[in-house]
Parts: sequence; structure tokens; C-alpha cells
Amino acid sequence: MMPMTPPTFACQHMPGVTVISVAGDLEAGAADRLDAFITRARRQPDDHVVLDLSEVPLLGYSGLRVLLNVRALSRQHGGDLHLAALQQSPARLLTNAGARPLLTVHRSVEQAILAALHGSQASDNGPPRTE
Repeated sequence: MMPMTPPTFACQHMPGVTVISVAGDLEAGAADRLDAFITRARRQPDDHVVLDLSEVPLLGYSGLRVLLNVRALSRQHGGDLHLAALQQSPARLLTNAGARPLLTVHRSVEQAILAALHGSQASDNGPPRTE
């Protein structure tokens, strides 16, 4: 079994959108770190949150719980959560857990940002692109 890679986070702000890039595994204690980072990074409760998950090879149920909670909080305040560039394993977890229809998923960070900037609920629920 490969050791978990602790996640790292980076943030970029745009008008009405907070873009957070995540790298590493999102399981157990790492999910709590993501939740705390999102809370600190978001400037306004109604900001859309775009999560760049292109560097997240592993998403556990605790990470999924954080994503669903961030989505619910964002929507309560008029924003939304946009997931971008999921790898195969995290995409499979969303599908297997039945969470895929609840989350707005985009093939690329650029698509997610554009959708967030335009307040679009459109998502691409096709399989993740592998490159």
C-alpha cells in the first residue's frame, strides 16, 4: 500500500469566485485541513468555489463529506461549488457514493471558472478525461 500524500492547497481570487487548487490525497485528517482552508480562503459566503482536483489521486468519504458540506453552505448563500479535472479514482467515488448528481463537475478548471463566473449550473457528468 502506498503512503498517503499530505495535501497542499493554493488559492486564487476572482470577482465572486475563489479558485482552490488541491494536490495530494483527501482522506481522514486531510479532509479537515481542506475544510479549514476553504473556510479561510473564501472571501464572501456567496462566492462560488472552484476546486481544482487535477492533482488529487485519492478522495475518501471524509473528503466527499467536506465537498458536500461546502456545496450546501455555498448554495445557502447564493454561490455554488464547482469541481474541476477529477482523476478516475475520485470520479469513481462520486459515482459509487451516489453524489455525482449533487455536485457540479467540469472537465477542466477553465470550464469550471467560466461556469462559476456566469453562475451556470451546467455540468459535465461524463467520464473524466485521462491525459
